[in-house]
Amino acid sequence: MKNIPIRTEQEIEKLRVACQLAADVLVMIEPYVKEGISTGELDRICHEYIENVQQATPACLGYHGFPKAICISLNEVVCHGIPSDDKKLKKGDILNIDVTVIKDGYFGDNSKMYVVGEPSLKDKRLLEVTQESLYIGIRTVKAGIRLNQIGKAIQQYAEKAGFSVVREYCGHGIGDAFHCDPQVLHYFSDDGGVVLQEGMVFTIEPMINAGKKEIRLMGDGWTVKTKDRSHSAQYEHQIVVTKEGCEVLTIREEEIASGRIQRIMKNN
Repeated sequence: MKNIPIRTEQEIEKLRVACQLAADVLVMIEPYVKEGISTGELDRICHEYIENVQQATPACLGYHGFPKAICISLNEVVCHGIPSDDKKLKKGDILNIDVTVIKDGYFGDNSKMYVVGEPSLKDKRLLEVTQESLYIGIRTVKAGIRLNQIGKAIQQYAEKAGFSVVREYCGHGIGDAFHCDPQVLHYFSDDGGVVLQEGMVFTIEPMINAGKKEIRLMGDGWTVKTKDRSHSAQYEHQIVVTKEGCEVLTIREEEIASGRIQRIMKNN
């Protein structure tokens, strides 16, 4: 954790480009998320868009052997769901689409939740709490605070709302590599004394379960599900630490319009 990269302005500019592309994929795919389409087809649409339109590279494809361009995690799948032509969306499904794009050697990483038709009241609440958990984490960030204050704020909010926080997966440093230090836990834990500094770049990506926090890894070696089969949700942004707060590199216009976060956050 002591080797956390501090990014130069030139690097941050390249990250802005990669992150905007990653955010654009999540916006582009939204109209296609409807009843009857397969997760395999959604993957193909994203894959072609990244390579042909954005002239970029999908980071997940081939990463430690991952077979697809993006991750799609449906209902009780917590993360790393593998898109499949056999898995067709049905009314009431909730799904996370996680997209990482490489452009000019730099990585942009983000994810958000989608709903097929209308969600159940329980799922609607799960999605609201999970997105707000991410925003609470983002509103915590600024130079000079301890890294573990992010996870503390997320855990307190999510558990007070009656949900649980997955422990086994976390946010991560990112830049010219997909994963590097720091590890950004979404619950309160020892952070080795890490203090945030201007120029640190990492993701915040809480995974929140409607039931208990325990998970299980499936036989494909990738797909992670809740142990109690309760639904799970996740939202993710990539940020760079600034003196007064952070810059949300993967922010989407819909979020700016909502007023809940801005691209440049000044956090008290």
